[in-house]
Amino acid sequence: MSRIRAEETKPEETVRKFLFSHGFRYRKNDKRYPGKPDIVLPKYRTIIFVHGCFWHGHENCKAATLPKTNTDFWKKKILENIARDRKNIETLREEGWNVITIWQCEIKNRNKRKERLELLLEEIINRR
Repeated sequence: MSRIRAEETKPEETVRKFLFSHGFRYRKNDKRYPGKPDIVLPKYRTIIFVHGCFWHGHENCKAATLPKTNTDFWKKKILENIARDRKNIETLREEGWNVITIWQCEIKNRNKRKERLELLLEEIINRR
Protein backbone atom coordinates (compact mmCIF):
# COMPACT_ATOMS: atom_id res chain seq x y z
CA MET A 1 0.00 0.00 0.00
CA SER A 2 3.01 2.28 0.30
CA ARG A 3 2.94 2.68 -3.48
CA ILE A 4 -0.63 3.95 -3.51
CA ARG A 5 -0.73 7.70 -4.07
CA ALA A 6 -2.52 9.76 -1.45
CA GLU A 7 -1.97 13.04 -3.26
CA GLU A 8 -1.63 14.28 -6.83
CA THR A 9 -3.87 11.58 -8.31
CA LYS A 10 -5.28 11.83 -11.84
CA PRO A 11 -8.85 12.50 -10.64
CA GLU A 12 -7.60 15.29 -8.33
CA GLU A 13 -5.57 16.77 -11.16
CA THR A 14 -8.62 16.70 -13.46
CA VAL A 15 -10.76 18.56 -10.92
CA ARG A 16 -8.02 21.09 -10.12
CA LYS A 17 -7.37 21.87 -13.80
CA PHE A 18 -11.10 22.36 -14.37
CA LEU A 19 -11.42 24.72 -11.40
CA PHE A 20 -8.30 26.69 -12.35
CA SER A 21 -9.54 27.08 -15.94
CA HIS A 22 -12.76 28.57 -14.56
CA GLY A 23 -10.91 31.15 -12.48
CA PHE A 24 -10.94 29.41 -9.10
CA ARG A 25 -7.87 29.59 -6.90
CA TYR A 26 -7.39 26.96 -4.23
CA ARG A 27 -5.11 25.28 -1.73
CA LYS A 28 -4.16 21.63 -2.14
CA ASN A 29 -3.95 19.01 0.60
CA ASP A 30 -4.13 21.58 3.39
CA LYS A 31 -3.10 19.90 6.66
CA ARG A 32 -4.85 22.54 8.77
CA TYR A 33 -8.24 20.94 8.11
CA PRO A 34 -9.60 17.55 9.21
CA GLY A 35 -8.97 14.89 6.58
CA LYS A 36 -6.35 17.00 4.77
CA PRO A 37 -8.79 17.98 1.97
CA ASP A 38 -7.70 17.59 -1.64
CA ILE A 39 -8.93 21.08 -2.57
CA VAL A 40 -9.80 24.05 -0.35
CA LEU A 41 -11.54 27.12 -1.77
CA PRO A 42 -11.28 29.63 1.12
CA LYS A 43 -13.07 32.41 -0.77
CA TYR A 44 -16.11 30.16 -1.22
CA ARG A 45 -15.76 28.42 2.15
CA THR A 46 -15.79 25.14 0.24
CA ILE A 47 -13.77 21.97 0.66
CA ILE A 48 -13.58 19.27 -2.00
CA PHE A 49 -12.57 15.67 -1.44
CA VAL A 50 -11.77 13.63 -4.54
CA HIS A 51 -12.22 10.05 -3.39
CA GLY A 52 -11.12 6.81 -4.98
CA CYS A 53 -14.15 4.51 -5.08
CA PHE A 54 -12.33 1.46 -3.70
CA TRP A 55 -10.42 3.14 -0.87
CA HIS A 56 -13.36 5.17 0.39
CA GLY A 57 -16.08 2.55 -0.09
CA HIS A 58 -18.29 4.18 -2.71
CA GLU A 59 -21.70 2.53 -2.38
CA ASN A 60 -23.11 0.69 -5.41
CA CYS A 61 -19.95 1.25 -7.46
CA LYS A 62 -18.23 -1.52 -9.41
CA ALA A 63 -14.82 -0.11 -8.54
CA ALA A 64 -15.57 -0.48 -4.81
CA THR A 65 -15.78 -4.28 -4.88
CA LEU A 66 -13.77 -5.97 -2.14
CA PRO A 67 -10.95 -8.30 -3.20
CA LYS A 68 -11.64 -12.03 -2.95
CA THR A 69 -8.57 -12.61 -0.78
CA ASN A 70 -8.04 -11.26 2.73
CA THR A 71 -11.64 -10.04 2.74
CA ASP A 72 -11.85 -9.44 6.49
CA PHE A 73 -8.82 -7.14 6.41
CA TRP A 74 -10.16 -5.12 3.47
CA LYS A 75 -13.67 -4.87 4.85
CA LYS A 76 -12.35 -3.54 8.18
CA LYS A 77 -9.98 -1.12 6.43
CA ILE A 78 -12.63 0.31 4.12
CA LEU A 79 -15.20 0.62 6.94
CA GLU A 80 -12.62 2.52 9.03
CA ASN A 81 -11.97 4.84 6.08
CA ILE A 82 -15.71 5.47 5.67
CA ALA A 83 -16.10 6.24 9.40
CA ARG A 84 -13.09 8.58 9.34
CA ASP A 85 -14.42 10.38 6.24
CA ARG A 86 -17.85 10.87 7.85
CA LYS A 87 -16.29 12.25 11.02
CA ASN A 88 -14.08 14.67 9.06
CA ILE A 89 -16.99 15.88 6.93
CA GLU A 90 -19.19 16.36 9.99
CA THR A 91 -16.47 18.38 11.74
CA LEU A 92 -15.92 20.58 8.69
CA ARG A 93 -19.66 21.23 8.28
CA GLU A 94 -19.93 22.15 11.96
CA GLU A 95 -17.18 24.71 11.29
CA GLY A 96 -19.30 26.21 8.49
CA TRP A 97 -17.64 24.64 5.45
CA ASN A 98 -19.48 23.48 2.36
CA VAL A 99 -18.09 19.97 1.82
CA ILE A 100 -18.28 18.34 -1.61
CA THR A 101 -17.21 14.79 -2.40
CA ILE A 102 -16.35 13.82 -5.95
CA TRP A 103 -15.96 10.13 -6.68
CA GLN A 104 -13.38 8.71 -9.07
CA CYS A 105 -16.10 6.96 -11.11
CA GLU A 106 -17.90 10.29 -11.65
CA ILE A 107 -15.00 11.78 -13.55
CA LYS A 108 -13.38 8.73 -15.11
CA ASN A 109 -15.86 8.59 -17.99
CA ARG A 110 -15.71 11.64 -20.30
CA ASN A 111 -19.49 12.02 -20.59
CA LYS A 112 -20.04 11.77 -16.84
CA ARG A 113 -17.04 14.01 -16.15
CA LYS A 114 -18.40 17.04 -18.00
CA GLU A 115 -21.77 16.73 -16.29
CA ARG A 116 -20.22 16.24 -12.82
CA LEU A 117 -17.80 19.14 -13.16
CA GLU A 118 -20.58 21.48 -14.31
CA LEU A 119 -22.58 20.41 -11.26
CA LEU A 120 -19.51 21.10 -9.11
CA LEU A 121 -19.49 24.73 -10.31
CA GLU A 122 -23.14 25.08 -9.29
CA GLU A 123 -22.44 23.51 -5.88
CA ILE A 124 -19.62 25.98 -5.24
CA ILE A 125 -21.29 29.12 -6.54
CA ASN A 126 -24.76 28.52 -5.10
CA ARG A 127 -23.29 27.95 -1.64
CA ARG A 128 -21.82 31.45 -1.52
